Amino acid sequence: MAALFDVVGIGNAIVDVIAQTTDAFLSDNDLIKSGMRLIEADEAESLYAKMAPGLEMSGGSAGNTMAGLAGLGGKGAFIGKVADDQLGKVYRHDMRSAGVVFDTPDLTDGTPTGRCLILVTPDAHRTMNTFLGACVVLTPDDVDAATIEASQVTYLEGYLWDRPAAKEAFLKAARLAHGAGRKVSLSLSDAFCVNRHRDSFLDLVSGHVDVLFANESEITALYQTGFDQALAAVKTHCEVAVLTRGEHGAVVLAGERVVTIPAEPVAQVVDTTGAGDLFAAGFLRGFTSGRDLADCARMGAICAGEIIGQYGPRSQVDLTALVAGKMGR
Repeated sequence: MAALFDVVGIGNAIVDVIAQTTDAFLSDNDLIKSGMRLIEADEAESLYAKMAPGLEMSGGSAGNTMAGLAGLGGKGAFIGKVADDQLGKVYRHDMRSAGVVFDTPDLTDGTPTGRCLILVTPDAHRTMNTFLGACVVLTPDDVDAATIEASQVTYLEGYLWDRPAAKEAFLKAARLAHGAGRKVSLSLSDAFCVNRHRDSFLDLVSGHVDVLFANESEITALYQTGFDQALAAVKTHCEVAVLTRGEHGAVVLAGERVVTIPAEPVAQVVDTTGAGDLFAAGFLRGFTSGRDLADCARMGAICAGEIIGQYGPRSQVDLTALVAGKMGR
């Protein structure tokens, strides 16, 4: 059966609040630079009150990837939980206006829509403080079988791999996808997540994942070893491993095949928020179009290079035209 969607993403539906800050502010508030941590509603309110004026936009890792995929001309759907509140309405509108199908029912128990407070220092590093809110209430009932079975790839966001119900939702989605002859992809999301859930992530990767996305710190955390040793380990656990290395480019493994690409030149790095998400968008757009792995990786690098030259994780340029221009087709 022909796929209705190229990719369906499952992840945290988060509204990002992005503000510039200083290293001193991070130190004064006991924040670990470049890290991601989970916070509760009261701390979210307190930290927000201290932040400089910020830019608010819909985010969430898988949501960013799906918006990027749509910006590249791909057909995408998203499964994630927002509340029946103002931020939830903004998030749903933003996803749909980007061209992504988002039909997951609202949460109506009073829990607010999640938000991530992102502090960007002058060196473009981002420190994330996430209040998950409604996100964590995603359950297997929210996984629409028809959507999963109609998608070439089901893309799972590692940030969501925390609560038991979300784990069950991921496993249900993986079973449905494989039962329909489709592929399952996972982003490890953050070394913070990997360190919290290493054993269960290893089981997920080896038992259910076809295409894995990770950066260098995440993959070495998963295998508790150096990068070269992690390369040798991961290629036995999934069909394709896409490993990004920041300014050093990326490595793609598929069996015994190894593809390396350089990072895309960037005039000025402004904000690294969304770099991995947009790399995944470019790669998956190429992958679901039948492109060679080297082309897929180059598309990912182009999208990631563009997004780190602006504030926020949603592209302000025509990604389709950008990729076509840089790849000469």
